[in-house]
Amino acid sequence: MGVAAKIAPSMLSSDFANLASEAQRMLDCGADWLHMDIMDGHFVPNLTIGAPVIESLRKHTKAYLDCHLMVTNPLDYVEPLGKAGASGFTFHVEVSRDNWGELVQRIKSKGMRPGVSLKPGTPIEEVYPLVEGEYPVEMVLVMTVEPGFGGQKFMPETMDKVRALRKKYPSLDIEVDGGLGPSTIDMAASAGANCIVAGSSVFGAPDSAQVISLMRKRVEEVQKNY
Repeated sequence: MGVAAKIAPSMLSSDFANLASEAQRMLDCGADWLHMDIMDGHFVPNLTIGAPVIESLRKHTKAYLDCHLMVTNPLDYVEPLGKAGASGFTFHVEVSRDNWGELVQRIKSKGMRPGVSLKPGTPIEEVYPLVEGEYPVEMVLVMTVEPGFGGQKFMPETMDKVRALRKKYPSLDIEVDGGLGPSTIDMAASAGANCIVAGSSVFGAPDSAQVISLMRKRVEEVQKNY
């Protein structure tokens, strides 16, 4: 039995002026998670949302809020996001090589699920100790574009990392983020990704539910064979 398919529309592509209703619309369309991109304007050039927005959204939904921290100092965000009601807390390996054990412990102590992400240029071997360590992460997010901006083109070469992870960790949640949609889901699913973040391909579609359904079906078809 493979790991469960999870489709996580990226709220970065939503209408921020109507975040609560956009979140509900995605859930009504069949989304499993809501992906929240938190950027600090330092680790990546863009600046997006923080704990106050998560806290506001939490008042309107019980959904799993899958928070991806593209920030230089993730430790600073653990307490505020825990209080705000974040469900998952995924930090970048590039900024946490020295303190990831402490970081994971703190994330769990605040009731959040820890994950680690890596940029396209970072070798996959860098996350192995975080999956196998005394305080393991529970998900690895492989960036399939350079982090920081929506609407970028999917990088097929990043699928080698997904394949390596799936071979090594058959029951691990492996998430992919960037350029995912009907034209790229087969590559991601066949490589072994089971958590799919999709922004413009879902929000920009005439029928968002159809896109979510198609992506879930592709992942489930592949996962049956694991």
